[in-house]
Amino acid sequence: MDAVVNATSGLIPSSDSDDTKDTSNSVVTFLASLTINIAVALLIFVIFCILRPRLRRVYAPRTYAVTKDKRPEPVSRGLFSWIPAVLRVPDTDIIQQSGLDTYMFLRSIRTMFIMFGVISIASAASILPVNVLGTMKLTGLNSLSMGNVDPRSNWLWVHIGFFAAIVWWSLWNIVGELRIYTHLRMWWLTHPNTVSKAGASTVLVSNVPKSLANDESRLRDLFSMFPGGIRQVFVNRMCKKLAKTVHTRDKLVTQLEKELTKYAIKCKKLWSKSQDTNSPYRPPSRPTARKGWDMFAKVDLFEHLAAEIARCNRFIAKSAKNMDTMERQSSALVMFNQQVGAHMAAQTVLDYRPFSMGQVTAGVNPDDIIWSNLEISPWSRRIRGYVTFAITVGLTLLWTIIAAALSSLVQVKSLADFEAFKWLRGNSVVLGIFSGVVPSLVLALLMSILPNILRLLLYIEGTTTRSQIKLRMLHRLFFFQTWNVYLVTIFSSSIFQIAIKSVSEPGKIVELIQTQVPQSATNILTYVLLLAFIGAAKEIVQGVPLALRYLVPKLFAKTPRMMLKAEQPQDFKWEAAIPTHSLIFLMGFSYSFIAPIVNWFVMVYFGLFYLIYRYQFLYVYNDSTWATGGLSFPKSIKQMLVSIYISEVYLLLMMVAKLHAGVNAIMRIVVAAGLIAVTVGAHLYINEVYMPAINHLPVKRAADVERTPVLAREFPDVLDRSGDIEKMLPESQRCAYATFSSLVPAFVIKLVLRLTQSAKPNAVDNGWDDAEETRGFAYDDQLFGQRQTRLSMADWQPLATSSNAYLARQFASPELRARAVSNLWVPLGDVLFEDLRRDIEHHGQGTILFITQGTDITKAFKVHADTDFELDHAESSNRADLYKRMYNTETE
Repeated sequence: MDAVVNATSGLIPSSDSDDTKDTSNSVVTFLASLTINIAVALLIFVIFCILRPRLRRVYAPRTYAVTKDKRPEPVSRGLFSWIPAVLRVPDTDIIQQSGLDTYMFLRSIRTMFIMFGVISIASAASILPVNVLGTMKLTGLNSLSMGNVDPRSNWLWVHIGFFAAIVWWSLWNIVGELRIYTHLRMWWLTHPNTVSKAGASTVLVSNVPKSLANDESRLRDLFSMFPGGIRQVFVNRMCKKLAKTVHTRDKLVTQLEKELTKYAIKCKKLWSKSQDTNSPYRPPSRPTARKGWDMFAKVDLFEHLAAEIARCNRFIAKSAKNMDTMERQSSALVMFNQQVGAHMAAQTVLDYRPFSMGQVTAGVNPDDIIWSNLEISPWSRRIRGYVTFAITVGLTLLWTIIAAALSSLVQVKSLADFEAFKWLRGNSVVLGIFSGVVPSLVLALLMSILPNILRLLLYIEGTTTRSQIKLRMLHRLFFFQTWNVYLVTIFSSSIFQIAIKSVSEPGKIVELIQTQVPQSATNILTYVLLLAFIGAAKEIVQGVPLALRYLVPKLFAKTPRMMLKAEQPQDFKWEAAIPTHSLIFLMGFSYSFIAPIVNWFVMVYFGLFYLIYRYQFLYVYNDSTWATGGLSFPKSIKQMLVSIYISEVYLLLMMVAKLHAGVNAIMRIVVAAGLIAVTVGAHLYINEVYMPAINHLPVKRAADVERTPVLAREFPDVLDRSGDIEKMLPESQRCAYATFSSLVPAFVIKLVLRLTQSAKPNAVDNGWDDAEETRGFAYDDQLFGQRQTRLSMADWQPLATSSNAYLARQFASPELRARAVSNLWVPLGDVLFEDLRRDIEHHGQGTILFITQGTDITKAFKVHADTDFELDHAESSNRADLYKRMYNTETE
């Protein structure tokens, strides 16, 4: 607001300001914004439909760049064939292919879509006619809002009753969704596909006392108190020099692959030219490099890089033998024999001393750990937390000033009251376009910068895993957007109007509050319009990835390895998307009873994003770096509850502003306060009943699975409380209850199922058939041999078949996991390069191996990389062959 005040100081209001038309709330503004948004969205949507079947690398990378069990069914080339294809995919297939996190995210979007679908219809049948027939004689879009109803009218009870009904129904939905999620999470935690992973039974313990870190036997004794005992303890070690060496080695390998690939293309060109001219082939001269600081001493670049790589690999091999001499850190990974032991350890007070082993994380993935933050002391972590919190508050205030200035642009007509801006009067088209599109667009672009700043702050704070950073960002970003986008945008424009009009008539402040605040619905409407149409279109067309998919390989991907990496599906920005959708829910819910037209566009928003996200997660996004078992869903639920609270406070303030209307006004205030009390009761119920069972595995669930192992594989019965497999419903009915029981009563679902029962009513479906199991949940050695990119070996290797030495390596820091062997994946399979390969292997002193399969040079002299080539498997086989040869040599 200070920015707005400063911007208007020194300007003298014009005398004829009362005649200025309210452009920001006029139909012209709304239609201009709606037309532009729909036109742009349709254009982008048509572009996507045309490009989708032609650009598989951008719009369907999951059909080839992930393991076969994760690949969706291909979609035909028709323009709109993808829509029915993605809607036909069952929920169970989404869980199998994309994971529980993805399914719960899609489920939350679908729930909000259905909620606002019902709210839209109900508001159109109840409060919208009351608003239109109001006696306040407002014009434009304001005639559709609550502000058009006389504050003394009994018709306001319709708004109160409508809002009370949707609050009750929303809370009922939220409780039902949490009940279903609890069952799904317990099923996910105990499913063989989860339990078989080594990380499922492992905890990360921070702030371990030196006395325990230096004596693993005492650490073992401590954690052996939990059920099943422990299998291994991995105390993390300090190895900065080794980390630097591994980083240097990897850079040298990348440089050597680039130079060899470039040289191979040059050789192929000369070979082709010699064949065309029947002249003898002469290989081109090799590239050279300066040796040290001597500008005149040059060495063969290939031999020099190979020798440097060999030097680094020798140091890595030496460090691996001397691992016990490295300094131990104050953190450890403890692997239990039973999963329930790990979850019990994560909930137990391990030490009576302040901060000692106070941070325990269950179900860790070594690739998810931020190893550099493990050594931060608890005191330092707390001080960093206070500092980053202060910075976050400072950013919030800074963004508040900027957002307030931008939101005031929506009320451009207020500027027309001043002499300097008289030229704006009467120009309804310019004002409509400017007020309806520009501020929302600038605000959305401004907010897109924020996630990167918050992510950096949480990293500096000392957060130990990347998943925790994402989960913690959900609430911080939601708070940030709620304050700056919702509250500042709404109230800055309303207060701006109230301040100007109350200068001449101070006694009308209360009246101005009840009339001007509802008019801020235009701000909400234009922002929702922008994200619903242009935002959804931007999401599906993937403009930046579309450019990068073709620019990166051409400009930067110079080796087969780089080209294969460029083909990998992109990650979904969970930490930015979830708060944004919660913000739209807040905007719609808080204005559901004030301006019911907002409900329809919020419904369109969630409907479009639900359809688009189903396609994106099945065909585009990579999910392997986000596997928390749906822990983001409870945070979405909390944000929905916050939205309901804010909406109820909003209603209470509106009723207080109408207090002069008499006894009816007092009764309306009592009802509004009662709604807050009901929501608090529901919130307490949720915290008591569901939240404790979400983060960790309940002992009863572990006991039920121990007694009846088939429960771990069967899709859960969300209505069942006994845990008896004999009482479980057929799978088709279980899926129906899981999908709809939070929206309608169970007896309605039961009645529909009975009416639509198949011709074989006695057939019992007890889970997935063999084909589905093989596709989704089999965990034999053959399946685990095809792991997804960016998953650590520890995240897919079956625990039962893993040796202790293997697990010790996989749960070490990245530099300790590094192998003392370098694989070069280059197109040198032709006989032309035989001497070159031998020369490099010689200078690599046995630490450099070649992989020539899966890549070649095309007739156009371009590098080609086979996207189906199993590079990880080839590298593992290469190392295994080398170790076998070394063992045979030592034996001989």
